[in-house]
Amino acid sequence: MEHTMPDVTSANLRDILDHQRATFLHAGPPDLKQRRADLRRLKAEILRRRIDIVRALKTDFGQRSERESAIVELIPLVQSINYMIRHVGHWMKPECRHVSAYFQCGKAWVVRQPIGVVGIIAPWNYPVSLALTPLATAIAAGNRAMLKPSEFTPATSSVIGEIVQAAFPPDQVSVVTGDGEVGAAFSALPFDHILFTGSTAVGKKVAEAAARNLTPVTLELGGKSPVVIEPGFSMQRVAGRVAFGKLTNAGQTCIAPDYVLVHESQQQAFAAAYQAAVKKLHPGGYVGSPDYTAILNQHHYTRLSGLIRDAEKQGARVIRMGSDSAADHVLAPVLILNAKPEMAVMQEEIFGPVLPVLTYKNLDEAIAFINARPRPLALYYFGEKHAEQNRLLQRTVSGNVTINGTLLHYVQDALPFGGVGESGIGAYHGKEGFMALTHARGIYKQGRFNAATLLQPPFNKLTDTITNLLLR
Repeated sequence: MEHTMPDVTSANLRDILDHQRATFLHAGPPDLKQRRADLRRLKAEILRRRIDIVRALKTDFGQRSERESAIVELIPLVQSINYMIRHVGHWMKPECRHVSAYFQCGKAWVVRQPIGVVGIIAPWNYPVSLALTPLATAIAAGNRAMLKPSEFTPATSSVIGEIVQAAFPPDQVSVVTGDGEVGAAFSALPFDHILFTGSTAVGKKVAEAAARNLTPVTLELGGKSPVVIEPGFSMQRVAGRVAFGKLTNAGQTCIAPDYVLVHESQQQAFAAAYQAAVKKLHPGGYVGSPDYTAILNQHHYTRLSGLIRDAEKQGARVIRMGSDSAADHVLAPVLILNAKPEMAVMQEEIFGPVLPVLTYKNLDEAIAFINARPRPLALYYFGEKHAEQNRLLQRTVSGNVTINGTLLHYVQDALPFGGVGESGIGAYHGKEGFMALTHARGIYKQGRFNAATLLQPPFNKLTDTITNLLLR
């Protein structure tokens, strides 16, 4: 099925925002019943178009497993909405706060107030879940939203537009489509919050545009997420879990394992185990496979091919694990042994099924290597020695961590998801998403008596006594 959706030009973006904001101010914040109803309606429309979604994804990528799309796009999205439906009532409850002894007749509490209109900018790699999970979060927080899906996945963006149009009136949620010019105009709008998922380079531009309006941002970016393998740990277990993390969506995942740090005595053991694990996942090959995803477009295929050639020229041992198809931009898994920091493949986020391997002599050397680079979005550690594990966790800074696995921290709805430094600003998912998209409004109700009345003019000796008491 071919989907088309008319672009919204930059000229009328401000009109949409103004209308949503006016409606938000007129209607007031939705109650718990309304928020749950909105979330259930969004979920129902997603499930109603399940087949359309996976087919649109396949159209945009050229080759993408419909089963994998259901697993990695729809299951986390639906489960996240279910989690919000169950817990949003608790998150909305006012929180009583301490009142000091001098003001005990008064009361203090915090309410989580919707902020207004949230701008959501979604990427192309998981264009459904990374658009609609932030949207569901904004709805749970009581906000309205404008959603800008990626121009690189037009068929999927069209289905997203159909879902939103069926679930919400345009003064509550609107989908706007268009190219980079529209995206730039979108990020320059005076939203009450912008939630962006994408590359670090574009994230910097979004933050710069938002800063002109003092718009707060949540930036979910990328980075080179390392895998550290403890000496002696089962290479078979490591290889299977790293291969899963690396080859899901053909490596086009912001938290995919980007490179491996293995003890110098075990590089060959890992290489052998990884090749076996890859073959087990995809025994039938890659070109035309119903279970393997193509690289999104020719540009990214060419970029990845260039990274591989550069590593070969600089002396790396490149192991290709299948046949490619440049015409279909299908890239078979590649393992790069003896990788060096100066290689292009170690200088930029890979975003493809290419895995460099570096060696270390001791854990301190691995920690130093990680810390010498921008802080990653994810960190993976394989090992059973708690002292070593704790040392790595304490001496590195990253987004989330999965121990003895890959990717799965993302689907834990009770955990915040976000980066630090160049891998992101802020976090969302679950309660943290609700907190990010609401304002903590502190309220104090003064009682009949409090100590402040004794510190008003005309001042006297009692004023001095109370002042000295409070300054102890």
